[in-house]
Amino acid sequence: MTTWTALTTLPGKEAAEALGEALEGLEPEPTGVGVFELEDGSGLWEVGGYFTEPPDGIELALLAAAHGARSFTVSELPETDWVAQVRRELHPVEAGRFFVYGSHDADKLPDGRIGLLIEASMAFGTGHHGTTQGCLELLDDLALSGEAVGAVADIGCGTAVLAMGAARAWPDAGPIVATDVDPVAVEVAEANVAANGLSDRIDCLVAEGFGNAALNGPFDLVLANILKGPLIALAPDVAARTAPGGHAILSGLLNEQADDVRAAYAAEGFEMRARKQLGDWTSLLLRRS
Repeated sequence: MTTWTALTTLPGKEAAEALGEALEGLEPEPTGVGVFELEDGSGLWEVGGYFTEPPDGIELALLAAAHGARSFTVSELPETDWVAQVRRELHPVEAGRFFVYGSHDADKLPDGRIGLLIEASMAFGTGHHGTTQGCLELLDDLALSGEAVGAVADIGCGTAVLAMGAARAWPDAGPIVATDVDPVAVEVAEANVAANGLSDRIDCLVAEGFGNAALNGPFDLVLANILKGPLIALAPDVAARTAPGGHAILSGLLNEQADDVRAAYAAEGFEMRARKQLGDWTSLLLRRS
């Protein structure tokens, strides 16, 4: 399907968000609207709309003028098989003993490695992001340290790569529950779990936080690769559902955010066991004392 984009920039978050909201009311209606701060230090924000038919140029000009933005640049995007393109561009990822790959790279799985098959999809967590890779490396370090792990919860599981990593690292672990607030992510997780032959060991559920009876715990290991705010908000629930001596692996954190999350969990009785920094991202391994 051919799509069109309409992009502009303007200074200030509030003005950009107001323009984004106004853009949503256009006819034809955009299929999506994005508002992002440019990372060049200019103080400008980009506002963009995505359309399945050409947007009205006059309406766009009026919106830009009313909100003090530059004129919208409209571009037609050719039909693209995005999944096929991602498959071509995504290479296998090695994280500790884990080897995360797509089916197109199945022949590259080295002997003696723990293979995790993840297909290109809409869900977050192919292993290429520094947060996912950091979590997998900490998970592998924990397994190699000889820690015994039974029950596992993967909160905000995306592709369920972390839940599957735990299942492979501890063959006797269980129950293992992988949850996400997004039903599409849960469908992707279920497909990946099945593709890896782990459907009998991992349950994939739609849930917000610990809002499901299957997440009452106690868990020996809680995995949560989400964002700083939700991680801090979940700290009391994670503590309540982690067994004494159990562990939590947390990420989705920029390096400068990690200390705030660590402090929130320290207040709930967790001590730092390891910290993994990959590029701009930090992952934490904590132990409930």
